Amino acid sequence: MSHVIVVGAGLGGLAAAARLAAAGHRTSVYESADTVGGKLGVLERDGFVFDTGPSLLTVPAVLESLFADTGGPGGLTPTAVDPASAYRFADGTELSMPHDAAAVPAALDEAFGPGAGESWRQLHERSRRLWDLVAEPVLRQPISLAALAAMSLRPADLRTVAPWLTIDGLGRRMLPDARMRMWLNRYATYSGSDPRRTPAVLAVTSFVEQEFGAWYVAGGLRRIVDAVAARCAELGVEIHTGAEVAAVTTAGGRATGVRVGGREVPADAVVCNADAAVLYDRLLPRDRTRAMRRSLRGTSRSMAGFVLLLGLSGRDPAPAHRVFFPRDYDAEFDAIFGRRPRPVPDPTVYVHAPDDPALRPDDDSEGWFVLVNAPAHDPARGVDWDAPGLRERYAARVLDVLADRGADVRPRVRFTETITPADLERRTGAPGGAIYGTASHGPRAALRRPANRSPIPGLYLVGGSAHPGGGIPLVLMSAEIVATLIGAPGTSAEPSAAARAATGPARRRRSRST
Repeated sequence: MSHVIVVGAGLGGLAAAARLAAAGHRTSVYESADTVGGKLGVLERDGFVFDTGPSLLTVPAVLESLFADTGGPGGLTPTAVDPASAYRFADGTELSMPHDAAAVPAALDEAFGPGAGESWRQLHERSRRLWDLVAEPVLRQPISLAALAAMSLRPADLRTVAPWLTIDGLGRRMLPDARMRMWLNRYATYSGSDPRRTPAVLAVTSFVEQEFGAWYVAGGLRRIVDAVAARCAELGVEIHTGAEVAAVTTAGGRATGVRVGGREVPADAVVCNADAAVLYDRLLPRDRTRAMRRSLRGTSRSMAGFVLLLGLSGRDPAPAHRVFFPRDYDAEFDAIFGRRPRPVPDPTVYVHAPDDPALRPDDDSEGWFVLVNAPAHDPARGVDWDAPGLRERYAARVLDVLADRGADVRPRVRFTETITPADLERRTGAPGGAIYGTASHGPRAALRRPANRSPIPGLYLVGGSAHPGGGIPLVLMSAEIVATLIGAPGTSAEPSAAARAATGPARRRRSRST
């Protein structure tokens, strides 16, 4: 029986551990924090419970396939979020985006006028072709130059991928309404990126959310981590928390284990769920990682986030997921990715306020997760989020912005907890609190993201900083790729039946119990 060590117990690390253990490997996980989950965190205060990471699940079939492949249902039953999101624009226009893609054109026509729904339909059908092109050969497999080159040789495929276009450029080409372009550009932030520099291929994210729907797990999305950790325990995975890995050990040109707690633990393979920059800059001999460190230095760090967790008196009947756009969206990305990064003066504000009795102390209260995009913590060259008073000033600014946009909760606040990019760095180990590692900027963004198979034999990467990217579905896909690369018995290069159902050809599917 081979021994695999997983560094980090985020969702990607736990999912990889479950797959490897189910396939017969003895698997150990070492996590520096006192609990598992990574960015899928939770905070409890005064009877309120907050998810501190993702708030929506898309493509639930990918989660279903993880449990199906490792022993059966995980006890989770995602429920549809309808509307998936409600948007408010600076001119007062409101758009309630339905969960069901069939209802979207009518909603757009109502919000923006006749013709808006048809322009969305054309974009959606284009994205359907794109999804069918990239879902299996690109997202569910290791980075493949051959697969990408094959697309470039087929004129129709090349026109669909359109590597010369950005998301912003695609919107200007296909969406005549500026508000719709703002809606589309927001999907670049799902990878922590600037839509003016993000390849148009990543506009497929909007298709995924509308085609496969937006879902929630009662009790909060943190329950996904709990269920995967429970599956790991059932499979005999050893999970060590409060155990920071100091180094990945190497000998004879390959990974041989890890150094943790002052001792070396041998392994036949190592899977790293830590940020790729941490792996290549801190955990490996520097003479073995020059090329990767040089490659990572040539990429932009993804944006981070500034979070307010609000315990509120009273209840607001508004949709659970709301987005409040600024008048000047470009100014937001200039502030984050410009030469002199700064907190965004007039940011887009995202609010997650689930109507979930398990998350509040009584029926006359509710908890809000409030997120704004922010530059990463970088005291030397950018924003020092630990600077005295900055946390408090910016929290007050975000509440003022919400009030200006018609959602004044200041009289209802029982308490406020803040999470800055500096806090994210300390909690998750992500450098600067950059949520997605590197930003997806430039036409070769897919090739610049660290591969799941490292240049060092026996060492693999999983999680949001590696291929295929961040977000629950992609992180779970990365775990499946890694299990395949390691050669787990019973795992092949072909995705499972549940996985094939999840990713294409694209047809709308409803969730069932996982």
